[in-house]
Amino acid sequence: LEPSLLRFLVCPLSKRPLRYDEATNELVNEELGIAYPVIDGIPNMIPEAARTTQKKPPAEGSKQP
Repeated sequence: LEPSLLRFLVCPLSKRPLRYDEATNELVNEELGIAYPVIDGIPNMIPEAARTTQKKPPAEGSKQP
């Protein structure tokens, strides 16, 4: 994935920036705990294509330590 492209890509659900995970070839939204696959260099950012990551997002109203 072209690094300069990351500046323009945001999650279609939260409109927040995404982090590229080279190990899994995915664009990760840490806030929502989802990851979009990158197939043949093209991000598949359809919400139904995203998978849930192992890390769960914090619950509403919960306090971070």
